[in-house]
Amino acid sequence: MVVFDKVLVANRGEIAVRVLRTLRELGIGSVAVHSDADANARHVREADEAIRIGRASARESYLCIPAVIEAALRTGVAAIHPGYGFLSENAEFARACEDNGIVFIGPPVEAMRAMGDKIAAKTRVAAAGVPVVPGRHDLGMTDSDLAAACESVGFPALLKPSAGGGGKGMRVVRHSGEVGAAAESARRESRSSFGDDALLVERYIERPRHIEVQVAADRHGNVIHLWERECSLQRRHQKVMEEAPSVWVTPGMRDRMGAAAVDVARSCAYTGVGTVEFIVDSTSAEDFFFLEMNTRLQVEHPVTEAITGIDLVRWQIEIAEGRELPLTQEEVGLTGHAIEARVYAEDPATGFLPSSGRLMLVHEPAEQGSLGRWPAVRVDSAVESGDTVGSDYDPMIAKLIAHGPDRAQALARLHQMLSETAYLGVTTNTAYLGRLLALSDVVNGDLHTGLIDEHTELAAPEDVPDDVLAAAALERLISITPAAPGGDPWMRGDSWRLGPRAWASWRVRGPGAVAVDVFARGTPERAKIRIGDGEVMLASVHASDGRLTVELEGDQRSYWYARTSATLWLSRDGQTWRLVELDRLDAERTESAGVGAVVSPMPGSVIAVYVKPGDPVASGDPLVAVEAMKMEHTLHAKGDGVVLEVPVSVGQQVAMDAELVLLGSRDARGEEETGEHA
Repeated sequence: MVVFDKVLVANRGEIAVRVLRTLRELGIGSVAVHSDADANARHVREADEAIRIGRASARESYLCIPAVIEAALRTGVAAIHPGYGFLSENAEFARACEDNGIVFIGPPVEAMRAMGDKIAAKTRVAAAGVPVVPGRHDLGMTDSDLAAACESVGFPALLKPSAGGGGKGMRVVRHSGEVGAAAESARRESRSSFGDDALLVERYIERPRHIEVQVAADRHGNVIHLWERECSLQRRHQKVMEEAPSVWVTPGMRDRMGAAAVDVARSCAYTGVGTVEFIVDSTSAEDFFFLEMNTRLQVEHPVTEAITGIDLVRWQIEIAEGRELPLTQEEVGLTGHAIEARVYAEDPATGFLPSSGRLMLVHEPAEQGSLGRWPAVRVDSAVESGDTVGSDYDPMIAKLIAHGPDRAQALARLHQMLSETAYLGVTTNTAYLGRLLALSDVVNGDLHTGLIDEHTELAAPEDVPDDVLAAAALERLISITPAAPGGDPWMRGDSWRLGPRAWASWRVRGPGAVAVDVFARGTPERAKIRIGDGEVMLASVHASDGRLTVELEGDQRSYWYARTSATLWLSRDGQTWRLVELDRLDAERTESAGVGAVVSPMPGSVIAVYVKPGDPVASGDPLVAVEAMKMEHTLHAKGDGVVLEVPVSVGQQVAMDAELVLLGSRDARGEEETGEHA
């Protein structure tokens, strides 16, 4: 048995911060690695040491095995913790650690390879008596083989990368005509994410539940499970919320799934902490099928920690040191219910496109309460006020975890946490999560992996409420009102004049809203507010430490706020609004100008160009695909027309609002002329 004195964390973001937390508690020294983009990131600030490993691109930093190994050797660490994502399931990285005398805090290379290849894994676990989803898992299938396999399995079918996980590269095909395009897209994303484009085919189970079992195994032959997690709330095969235990799983099914998960771990001589994922037919309380094994820590591990009282990162470290598991299967407890929500820097109203920018204010719920080892209200976060959210990596910035004696109380606590959360400077999904949590099917536990897709209305943009517009006007009134009375009245910046005080006005635009004129008159202590042509309202405002306290017509509300130039961010009850002040001439011009240009909705990299100058296009045709934060977004034509210009090429980095394609329209005689936005 060895005892680690210093560990390098080969990751970034909230998981790096999470691992550092346990290393501090164990008194183990820590080393953070970072790219140029993360030079001042939170995980860098919190580690004992930090070392640069490359440029912003993940392939030149966090995915660069030689750079990470060199950093470990230079800093003299005993072990490397890979977190999740990046190199955490890369067998070549684990082998490189071994070759250089560094302990990899994870499973053996052979176990990673056995479970990393989904085709071989299905065969292995089926031989161990674990049920698997019907499908074809032949090695090296061509696109023609995939099409034949889909016909054999039956539609709908699911194309899945053999390597990797996390839903990357998965495509559902519902008829033979979709297979070719789906395979091309799946292979491209799989190559980008995992460096491997091999695909397999499975029967696609409609309305399934996704349930996974946490396992732990030491080097002394002990293998146990730590109950199950319900991970059915997903969007694009990416988990959004997770909970433990599952309300669907009966005691008998829990025992059978736990035993099957242990069999999977034993089938590949697994050691460490890992997760066995099952897909469950929601029409049956008994049928479940092996999906895959993730040979690493999972994003959702905190809900298991909450109900068991176990620190899974500590277990990972102690297993890697050669210690035995501290608990037997019979000693693993299950207390209460826990739910986790993932906070992403993304805009649900624009199809969940990633958002980037400087976080001017971060307010997260304070950790509090306890039903055991962990707080009942817990935040695993990657950011603090002043940090920058870039577009180079995954957009998840935090996780909110609520633990209660039962599911109803856990839900209530998570609702409260979301209402207290604010990230000003980027658009996040916190308000969307609150709406999802209030959905009757979620409250009742009637979950399946397609539930989110059935409720697209939850992501619809909302008009800015009048109270928020009033708060914006009052904040602006503060900024133009002199800090102290006196002095030359003609030099005052507010609406002072001889005679009655004039109305000060601003035109603002918010998400889901047209430009609105807001009016304010008076002082912050005694003001009158009007929204557009509406009624005059009496108001007052007090500002302190990023907080606006507004009294409007006798009703008092509080808002987090931050301002940069002409942009004001306001947050209330977990909902954030970005309000942009517009010059009237610019606002009117924006309403009617810019026809013909298809612009990038986010900063990123062009990964596909489907058209060239002179091509005719019809409404819905794909034009260009842009990738940012591991998300691929394809822009489509919104009307019929012709391509006039394509000023970008594959591999080119583009900024938000960069022109990608210029479209024109043809009149009845076929003459080209400038058309409308696609």
